[in-house]
Amino acid sequence: MGKQENCVHHRSLHRGDRGRGHCAPSQPPEEQGMNVQRLRFFVQLFFFVVLVYGGSLFALKIDSILPTFSCVFVDGNGGGCFLVSLQHQLARPLPAFLGSSGVMLLTTLGTVVVLAILLNKAWCGWICPFGFLQDLMTKLRNLLNIDLSRLSWLTSKRYRSVKYILLAFLVLVPLAIGNLGLSRDWTAPFCQMCPARPLMPLLEGNLSEFHIDFSSAPTMILTSIAILLVGLFFTASFINRRFLCSYCPMLAFLSLFDKVGLLSLKKDGERCTRCGNCYRACPMEIRAIEEEKEKTNLVTQDCILCLRCVESCPENKALTATFLGVPVLRASQEGFLKRQQKTNGDEERDDHN
Repeated sequence: MGKQENCVHHRSLHRGDRGRGHCAPSQPPEEQGMNVQRLRFFVQLFFFVVLVYGGSLFALKIDSILPTFSCVFVDGNGGGCFLVSLQHQLARPLPAFLGSSGVMLLTTLGTVVVLAILLNKAWCGWICPFGFLQDLMTKLRNLLNIDLSRLSWLTSKRYRSVKYILLAFLVLVPLAIGNLGLSRDWTAPFCQMCPARPLMPLLEGNLSEFHIDFSSAPTMILTSIAILLVGLFFTASFINRRFLCSYCPMLAFLSLFDKVGLLSLKKDGERCTRCGNCYRACPMEIRAIEEEKEKTNLVTQDCILCLRCVESCPENKALTATFLGVPVLRASQEGFLKRQQKTNGDEERDDHN
């Protein structure tokens, strides 16, 4: 067989995204049998049902300790986002933290830190119900053949610090309520402005949270922001993937532990040929996944560990997902070619139809 037969035109998994011609390496590929993104979809669907409807369907109720956007304002939820607990527990005078309030706060934070280290950013990429909704919007956009749009890298990089500002906001405002006499109308400020609060209850037919609260100036401001963000959720999801995740304070919190997480993403820079497939496949548009040559740990502040980059990489072992240092998924030429053949077959069937 000639060398030309080993060459393929690399494309990302998103239809319409174009890659560059590239000749894949000829060494024996790693075995990679499963379609991880299909598995990820069913895992997301499972947790979506459990966390949004688990209380109603299974009488399941996990305390608000989860590092993921499972909204407590969904009456039938099966588990709650820990940010609501954190904000309420922080709204106390500092001396109170020397007693039972401090024990409660440390218990909440300790539990969440353990969960964050256990699964790292997979809470965002595999479990978060709000993130799953954004992925469904992307699937709808693809069905409607609406082109993907990207912000310029400089613009995107400039505004991604917003998530850390929001994280500081939801910590400092409750502390100001408990110690500086700030009005309790600011209680749980992020929950009041979070787009999940008006949006997620709609999934069980509950319209009670979809409103602007005019009872005070703070509540009016915060709930108005929430409604505006719901509108942004629907519009941005049709032009960009996981747009709101880039500004999510939960992602900012999980980023504090991403280098010590048991689940990790490794890169072998010597095997990388800079084809760009990983960057085009990444829903968070992380350039470092393609450009980084020296660092081996690529769980960056915006990574959600969806592992699309690993599946889209055609270079054997260039990208590897590990748990406790043990490889659980490796990039391989064989796996890449299988998906390319399936994608080409699907496109041919679509053309015939």
